[in-house]
Amino acid sequence: MHIKHHGAVNGVTGSCHQLFINDSASLLVDCGLFQGEESKHDLNIEFDISTLKALLVTHCHIDHVGRIPYLLAAGFRGPIYTSLASAKLLPMVIEDALKVGVTRDESMIRTCLKLLKRQIIAIDFNQWHVLDDLQLKTKFRLQRAGHILGSAYIEIELGSKPNTHRVVFSGDLGAPYTPLLPTPKPPYKADTLVIESTYGDKNHQGRKERVTMLKKVIERAVSDNGVVLIPAFSIGRTQELLYELEQIIHTASKRSMWHTLQIIVDSPMAANFTTEYLHFKELWDDEAKKRINQGRHPLDFSQLHTIDTHQEHQALINFLDSKQQPAIIIAASGMCSGGRIVNYLARFLPDKTTDVIFVGYQGQGTLGRDIQTYGPRGGYVFINNEKVTINAQIHTISGYSAHADQTGLIKFVTGMRKKPRLIKIVHGDEQAKQTLAKKLEQVLGIEIGIGIEIVVRG
Repeated sequence: MHIKHHGAVNGVTGSCHQLFINDSASLLVDCGLFQGEESKHDLNIEFDISTLKALLVTHCHIDHVGRIPYLLAAGFRGPIYTSLASAKLLPMVIEDALKVGVTRDESMIRTCLKLLKRQIIAIDFNQWHVLDDLQLKTKFRLQRAGHILGSAYIEIELGSKPNTHRVVFSGDLGAPYTPLLPTPKPPYKADTLVIESTYGDKNHQGRKERVTMLKKVIERAVSDNGVVLIPAFSIGRTQELLYELEQIIHTASKRSMWHTLQIIVDSPMAANFTTEYLHFKELWDDEAKKRINQGRHPLDFSQLHTIDTHQEHQALINFLDSKQQPAIIIAASGMCSGGRIVNYLARFLPDKTTDVIFVGYQGQGTLGRDIQTYGPRGGYVFINNEKVTINAQIHTISGYSAHADQTGLIKFVTGMRKKPRLIKIVHGDEQAKQTLAKKLEQVLGIEIGIGIEIVVRG
């Protein structure tokens, strides 16, 4: 058994890991798109798929599934296993990715989606699934990862007792106490662990702190009747923000500005995904279910408006530009690497009454990272090859990341009854990976190569 990494090695995008069970059989865990500085990578599938028996999908973020059309184009016709919720979301994500980044040819898109839907096999959490076609004892199961709706970490067990070897792929692990979804529970054991490290060198603010900060930032931001822009991924972050904003409105004084402030989601995709979040309410945590039972609507409240067509999108930008009227705009993409948020940034970054709130990780080489870096200095960025001066106020609230922080990642490992013998750290910048490796060495009380080997790729 060995693992080859075809992405998310030197950064946080392009997740794609090939588990070789033997010389003639392998499994692929995720097949994601590269973004930011890493987007220069060729999208075509350059690795050998002749041994590939199945694709296992941890969740539907584009950096974990965006290369699936290229995998299909390369001839892969095997099963694509994923959770029930992810099976519903995946065709929507792929269709949008094709339209935005590949082609508007409806015939080509239909062909790809037809293949995709034919190959998807939806399975429940916490149920072992035997892969009979591998002609050896191999099974896997999905466990809830708490990152976005339907997200999973994957346990793969090779061989038969007493000589089994269990490989765990973390996918993206959710942070504790995030809205809507429960905190992931560590597996009982792992012999080999492939773990993400997005925040391997940082810890998030507590939930009360981040809610308080979000409330204060927005109240200050709208005091000058300016626009508040929040870049957010359509799946996960958008729904979490809506959940928190509904709570702020619910607890605010009836005479406060919160009860007149317009909250606008400018993303048809986000609106569709929010519908699916409502459909899969059984996956919500106890707190969210309690709010529903109280008659509240945390993802569908009166001040929430969604923008559908491109014409409506342009009309809203023009309206906000001509009127001094405060509003919160939530739009994709979360790293500002595309999508409708870019049009808002181009128009409103030069305005000193604008506030931009980053609530998620900004990858190296993305527009979001550049705004984060140069905005506080009164610098500039290039959008659509035009220089845009940043006069807007720039804020970062890291506590809203849907990724586990350093403490959460370490708890995931130390919470296992039987600790891994091999840990591979992926999906992180170099500093994050190195810092997490050192921390794991310390808390596990061993040195590299003694008992547990920690391999930092890249």
